[in-house]
Amino acid sequence: MWSVRFVAVLATLPVLLGGALAAVPEFPTKALRYIAASAPGGAGDLIARTVGAAMSEILGVQVVVDNRAGAGNTIGAEIAARAAPDGYTIFGCNIASLAVSPALYRKLGYDPERDFASIGLIASNPNVLTVHPSLPAVTIPQFISLAKAHPGKLNYGSAGIGTSPQLSMELFRMQARINIVHIPYKGVSPALLDLIGGRIEAMFSTVPSAFSAIRSGKVRALGVTSTQRDPDLPEVPTIAESGMPDFEVTSWQGLCAPVGVPQAALARLRAALAAALDQPDVRKRLVDQGFQPHVMPAEKFAAFARAERAKWAKVVKEIGIPPQ
Repeated sequence: MWSVRFVAVLATLPVLLGGALAAVPEFPTKALRYIAASAPGGAGDLIARTVGAAMSEILGVQVVVDNRAGAGNTIGAEIAARAAPDGYTIFGCNIASLAVSPALYRKLGYDPERDFASIGLIASNPNVLTVHPSLPAVTIPQFISLAKAHPGKLNYGSAGIGTSPQLSMELFRMQARINIVHIPYKGVSPALLDLIGGRIEAMFSTVPSAFSAIRSGKVRALGVTSTQRDPDLPEVPTIAESGMPDFEVTSWQGLCAPVGVPQAALARLRAALAAALDQPDVRKRLVDQGFQPHVMPAEKFAAFARAERAKWAKVVKEIGIPPQ
């Protein structure tokens, strides 16, 4: 016969187990917010909508893209850093928010090292230098010659101060020794529209953002920033092969969460991202949009971001861009 004490313990098990289950609820049970620090149509937005849709199916809840563009991607980053660390806010962290902006801004509303937990790297892609078709330059050397013939007269747009496209032009300007005026925009889409309309004369942007405009002839591509030609623009030479052998810039996009997210939720998010990137149709959509998919675990991604931060701090210092 069971002892009275043993029976009493059995009677308390439902209460104890119920309390434990209540303390660790199933995740997720509601929609997730995916903060994309770019305007609709930008690289971060394209990534968010492709990966977010796949993660929605995997997690069984809706992943809602929230576009928060501006200030070199720091607006979206700050919003994400201040979000509740419950796993229901994820952030499209990238080269601008985690690597470049820390070198450009005296004060940030977030710490790129301490305020985010890495989920994983998603994709990378080169930038491409495009000009309005009316500009009398069809090669990189011709563009440089034109800028040197008219110092301070040409202008270029960017997705904002501190973004990879803006840094691409500043590095290009320094190596080519040209004087060209910067006009920052709140996102790549408005800048590209003004380039198409002839209101600005040149800009760097990611290949996915400019691909349609290039293919339709609305803008002219002069060179890509990677060391090898982009498979989507095989006819466009690299800037390195166009007389600037040391020139290389690659944009990258990853996924982060506010620091402090419970490990169980973080593990679920990491697994969902890995599963999404493992799907052939997701990888194809990314490739079709001009991205090169990557599968990089959270620990390696965190180390990669730190290395990129050190790299761009050195570049910004050498270029001599004054802190904002």
